[in-house]
Amino acid sequence: MNLEVFKFGGASVKDAASIKNVANIIQHHASRPLLVVVSALGKTTNALENMLQAKIKNEDWKPFLIDLQQHHATILQQLNLPTNLLESLFIELEKKIEVVGKLQYDFHYDQIVSFGEMLSTSIVATYLNQRNNNTVLLDARTLIATDNNYRDVNILWKETEKQVTENVLPQLQNNKIVLTQGFIGSTKDGFSTTLGREGSDYSASIFSYCLDAELMTIWKDVNGVMNADPKQFSDAEVIPQLSYYEAIEMTFYGAKVIHPKTIKPLQNKHIQLMVRSFIDSKTEGTKIFETNLHISYPPVKVWKENQVLVSIQTRDFSFIGEKHLQKIFEVLATFRISMNVMQNGAISFSCCVDSNPRLEAALDVLHQEFKILTNENLHLATIRHYDEKTIADLTKGKEILVEQKSRHTIQFVLK
Repeated sequence: MNLEVFKFGGASVKDAASIKNVANIIQHHASRPLLVVVSALGKTTNALENMLQAKIKNEDWKPFLIDLQQHHATILQQLNLPTNLLESLFIELEKKIEVVGKLQYDFHYDQIVSFGEMLSTSIVATYLNQRNNNTVLLDARTLIATDNNYRDVNILWKETEKQVTENVLPQLQNNKIVLTQGFIGSTKDGFSTTLGREGSDYSASIFSYCLDAELMTIWKDVNGVMNADPKQFSDAEVIPQLSYYEAIEMTFYGAKVIHPKTIKPLQNKHIQLMVRSFIDSKTEGTKIFETNLHISYPPVKVWKENQVLVSIQTRDFSFIGEKHLQKIFEVLATFRISMNVMQNGAISFSCCVDSNPRLEAALDVLHQEFKILTNENLHLATIRHYDEKTIADLTKGKEILVEQKSRHTIQFVLK
């Protein structure tokens, strides 16, 4: 079918001018079968999170809703779209926020935050059709089937493939541009779920996999995959091409250019991924593909803040063994705490994790059996393809608490 899948994030649809630009890009490529995945308008997810937090704390949440309505109304007006286009969605959102309670936070989170994508895609689809693009809007919650592990779901692949094939394929065959939401799916009971923050990349790769796409393109505000975050490092440069393996390694260590789960579905079917700029769509961007060729990479720098170093020690001075480690891993997994670095000693086990509201509860459980020490407000520096100059630059003026080094990667927990 020669299908291409596009993904546009929140920054690409943050205002009316941005939506017009996205429409121009889509229209330029509309001669081939096209499925387009769109995130919530920029900062909308944060606003919905703030609204949810206010409701749980019994604070006034309505100002957040009013601001959200006004922002979307302004965009509707600037795009000359019907002023009542989003009315039913906002009524439904208000009803759902009214019934939120303190229990089952993750469940309520997914029901509320998923509205961001529903709002944005209603605007983009209507605008595309206003410009005479033959566009159909499909609800991703009827396409992507998930379990009920809210906020971090697992995809039910067999059900998802069936739903995507039955609902999307006929529209593409009828020369429709298919527009749908990123980030969201639903359980078999019809409750909304989310795929994790920045999960729209993953959504696009799921659709690419199910439809045997030839190419997937992520449109971003940078010219491609860079060897460092340009907001943190002024010398960041574009990497023209990456292997699947290298892309997975970069995302695993925290590079934010694409969602960590994005690559696997693409690699499984050898689907090429492009990362391109929606600001300058003429630039070539970065190609991510399967290759056995040797690619020379510059040092890739990942800097993570708000890190916590946790030291877990046995109380009776016994060695940390497999049973102790099993207990530690089980507790951290239960509370969904991911370890960025881990290190084993004779009577202690240390790990560096992101600061997380669930961390305190996890450590309370572990404290029943172990002695726990923590060091907060730390930084984690990771360098792929390191050299001495990059190491010196990143660690200058910092105290190194933990260092781990392998053939291609070095990591420092810094104070």
